[in-house]
Formats: sequence, C-alpha cells, structure tokens
Amino acid sequence: MRGLVARAAGTPPRVERVDLPGTGPGQVRVRIRAAGVCHSDLSMVDGTLTAPYPLLLGHEAAGVVAEVGDGVDRVAVGDHVVLNWAPPCRACWYCGHGEPWLCERSGAPGATRGHTIDGQQLHVTLGLGALAEQVLVPQEAVVGVPAELPFTAAALLGCAVLTGVGAIRRTAAVAPGDSVAVIGLGGVGLSAVAAARAAGAGTVIAVDVSPAKADLAAAAGATDFLLADDTLSRSVRALTGKRGVDHAVECVGQAKTIRTAWRATRRGGQVIVVGMGGRDDILGLSALDIFHSARTLRSSVYGSSDPDRDVPELARAVLDGSLDLAFLVTDRATLDEAPEALARMARGEGARTVVLFD
Repeated sequence: MRGLVARAAGTPPRVERVDLPGTGPGQVRVRIRAAGVCHSDLSMVDGTLTAPYPLLLGHEAAGVVAEVGDGVDRVAVGDHVVLNWAPPCRACWYCGHGEPWLCERSGAPGATRGHTIDGQQLHVTLGLGALAEQVLVPQEAVVGVPAELPFTAAALLGCAVLTGVGAIRRTAAVAPGDSVAVIGLGGVGLSAVAAARAAGAGTVIAVDVSPAKADLAAAAGATDFLLADDTLSRSVRALTGKRGVDHAVECVGQAKTIRTAWRATRRGGQVIVVGMGGRDDILGLSALDIFHSARTLRSSVYGSSDPDRDVPELARAVLDGSLDLAFLVTDRATLDEAPEALARMARGEGARTVVLFD
C-alpha cells in the first residue's frame, strides 16, 4: 500500500509503498477514507518531538473496516469507524481512577508495524500511521460511528475536535458567562473556540500570529481576534475589565506562549496547555508569582476525553447540526499532496487539511 513516510527529522516526508503484516487475533484492518494533517505529525517531521524512523505519519482518520481478526467483537467488516490514537487498556491505575486519557499503555510515539519496501522496520505514528491507504490496529483503537456521518467530519473527531472540545468542556469546565482566550488557531484551537461559544462563554478571544486567521476565528464563534505580539496580555486584559480571562487555552506548545497565557489569565484563573511542546523548551515562573496569582496551570491530554464515550457523542452533535465543523476544513488534498499540506501548516496557513482517499 501507499503511505506518507518520514525518513529522518528535518527531511521532507514522501509517499512510499510500504508493507503491513496480516491481520492477527484482536486486530482490525481499516481502509482509510479521510485523514487530517495534524500539527503533531509536523512535530515528528521537524524534530520537535522525538520519533523513531522510518515513520509512517498520520493519526487523525476515519474509514471502513476491511478485515477483522479472530476474537474481534467490537466492530464488523463494513462498519464506519474513527481511529483512536490513545486507546486505554481499562486495567491500569489511571483507567481504574477515571482518567483513561492518561493510560500508562497508550499513545506510544512510534510503535513498530510492517516494513518499508526496502526492508526497513516501519514505525507508525501513535500506533496508527493513518496517512496511508490502510491501517492495522488493535480493536480497541477504533470507535464505530454512524454510516451517514461524512468521512471528512469523522476524521477530525479523532484528534482535533476531541482534543479542542474536550479541553473546554472537560479540562477547563467552561461555564456560561466565563471569559476564554485561545492561543493558536489550528484545528485544535479553532475547535476550542467553537466549544467555548457553545458552552456559553461571554467573551471568547482568539489569538494567532497570522492576521489571516481572523476570518476563521469569527467563523468559529470568537467575539474578538488578537494578533500574538508583545502587547498581547495587556490587550486581553483590556477586553476583560483589566483582570484577564478566566481560562487561557494554549494550543501551540511553546514555553513562550504558555507564559503569555499565564500573564493573560486573571488571578485565580486557569491556564490549560493543549499544545505538545519540546522536551528542552523550559518554562520559568517565579515562586512569588505562582503564590500571588493563585492561578492553576495544567495540561489537557487528548482533551481529558474518553473516545469510546465522547466520539459517538460528538458524531451525534454533527449529525443533528449542533456541532458544525465545516469551517475547520480549509483544504482538501490527495495523499500525494500531503507533504505540501504539512508545509502550509508550518507556514501557519489555514486550519485543517483533510487527505481524501477513494
């Protein structure tokens, strides 16, 4: 089959032919119909995240079950499914304490599965490798969705929407009338903006380095758009009675933007870090500031979500019209065009590119 493979950090990925093994017990083979190009893929290409190579990219996708192995009882051939890149084991301490998004056995950066055409052992991004014609995954890594759900929307549920919406609804628990700032308007950030408005937030400030994101922010429901610059925290305070927002959601994954989010948040407010940053990008906060501000700093892993519960809920919301994802998809591409989609993302252009397969 064909898939998008990165051979080394800093080297542009290319479409190659790769071999996956046969379908084993408990495994599901899915024919991919749509896959989103996510910033985490870019981070594994540019070296921000450490990954093994060669690496089959992609983890945000939906498709149709093509084959099931012995013992699979979760789905059947022909079912429409969304892929889950962090399937919980349901047996570890975290799963037993209601935090399956922190499962100690999920989310490996590059599990091995199959070989490149030249015989090298192939690693697959977050256990999936979904920017490819097929994936082979444990049955726990698929979530069934209604067949009438468009594949383009279904793909986004598996990462961008689940993460962004979950950060607002579950991690931050935004309440009606709250003020929210979302920093970084990729697919996850725009999903968070839309979720904040849907939650009844009174002020939703969307922030990005690109002025071209203003229209996307408005489409997602932002009340205000600000450019990220050295005056950002003051500008946010000017829109919130000089206090700062109740919730700042950082979707970039850089120490610099986390500090900006911290300064833009009111005393007693909370900063939610959604962006996945580099190991060596160190955040510094003074001990006095931490004490005096009484702010909470926490991360939101996979939107603090349980995909088995939340993906079907989001799918129903798309189908009944209460969750509109049309504004998120700014580009559609073929697999051969996926490298350019990553380049657009690196330049900060658009929201989500969805790769479509026949």
